[in-house]
Amino acid sequence: MADTKREIERKYEAGAGGLPDLTGVPGVAAVRDEGLVELDATYYDTADERLAAASLTLRRRTGGSDAGWHLKFPVAPGVRDEIRAPLSDAVPDEIAALVRARVRGAALVPVVRLVSARDVSHLIGADGALLAEASVDEVTAERLNRDGGTARWTEIEVELADDGDPAFLDEVEKRLREAGVRPSKSPSKVARAMEETGGPGPRRGGRAAPVTAGDHVLAYVREQRDMILTCDPAVRRDIPDSVHRMRVATRRMRSAFRTFGAVLDRAVTGPAAAELKWLAGELGLDRDQEVLAERLTDALDGLPSDLVLGPVHERLTTWAGVRHHSTRGHLVAVLDSARYLALLDTLDALLAAPPLRPKAARKPDRVLARAVRRDLGKVSRLVTGALVLPPGQDRDLALHEARKKAKRARYGAEATVPALGTPARDLAKSMKSLTSLLGDHQDSVMGRRTLRELAAVAHAAGESAFTYGLLYGREERRAADSEAELPGMWREIASGTPVRAYGGVPGAR
Repeated sequence: MADTKREIERKYEAGAGGLPDLTGVPGVAAVRDEGLVELDATYYDTADERLAAASLTLRRRTGGSDAGWHLKFPVAPGVRDEIRAPLSDAVPDEIAALVRARVRGAALVPVVRLVSARDVSHLIGADGALLAEASVDEVTAERLNRDGGTARWTEIEVELADDGDPAFLDEVEKRLREAGVRPSKSPSKVARAMEETGGPGPRRGGRAAPVTAGDHVLAYVREQRDMILTCDPAVRRDIPDSVHRMRVATRRMRSAFRTFGAVLDRAVTGPAAAELKWLAGELGLDRDQEVLAERLTDALDGLPSDLVLGPVHERLTTWAGVRHHSTRGHLVAVLDSARYLALLDTLDALLAAPPLRPKAARKPDRVLARAVRRDLGKVSRLVTGALVLPPGQDRDLALHEARKKAKRARYGAEATVPALGTPARDLAKSMKSLTSLLGDHQDSVMGRRTLRELAAVAHAAGESAFTYGLLYGREERRAADSEAELPGMWREIASGTPVRAYGGVPGAR
């Protein structure tokens, strides 16, 4: 089974003197020599080096205390999550699954071999605990998949001990700089090896700043595609909020296709939008369950104990846990499916050869603003239409539709921020407030439905349904409060400066 380790480290160019004396670093009581370790690592990637392009590293390493397969995900500069699996001849299934969205049907092949002679020292605190490991690595790199050669260098690596304070590395760095040691220009050994052993390597670096309306829309779509790929392994690892972030990316991209139909041909983006809707629905099975369980649990915890009659906590916990377990298995199967991987291929192809319409070549201000303004008109019609309906199911459905259109307007405004600046940013903020209010209303609708179901099960088991009814009434009150607040909020949004900057709400008086 694979396990995860948070790796916090810094790399430096080693001088002729090797590792400077670190006994003067604040907090260091002793520097203990741990001897020399021989490490032999082969790094794997696709032939076109997709993992390297995404700053991911996959290696099979022998030697040292952690021999095995290591897959590293960037978290922040100098911080990576390392997924480890036992040593084997082939890439372990649990590791391969975490890079499937990047690799898809391509084979993982050896690309670089690094052989390191590591001279290890442990920095020990006054209590005898390990603070960090400092090592001097003599590295020999060999390119395996391109017409490259070999490279050799020596570097210093300082890795923080588990649960250590990252500020300690600042103190170590001060001492190293005083000794003339400078940070490495490469983020990792394998990145340096690929640079120094020749061959064209993967394409990296930023893109040119967007100029036309098409540039801006494509930059936004590309950002969402990249977020889907980033979230994929996090969803598989059940990282908190990863399902939500992946689902939002699918919605943002789908909204961009619909909002900016004057820029991207819907005849081409339509099939991709339909598949994105499918994926968002599958992701929602888990996310909606998570949000609803948290909402009901918080409401239950807020009740006085004498109003909680029967095993309500137990029933709610069981309901949430069973649903989460079943949807997680289903969700992983979705991410392994041919349909999902085909969608990723479709998005790549669409970005490589975008279906641009004539207006895509125009300046972004009018083209993009006009598209968002149309979305605002749809929101206005839905909100005002819902408010004239009597309370009940029809109003609930109408407000839910208004929420979906408000989200589209929000995402459209977000996409125009680089082109339109402050008005777009402020409009996105206003639409976020509106969708939050309407979202709370919809959560109340779903919460009441779940409470009815749980009450029926409890009643059939001979338990009191009083607490479920009490929670139901409170959810009903929350929905009424949202409906009462909505007219004033919408009037304020519709008459506000951000909306006026987009030309106002179509049809509004």
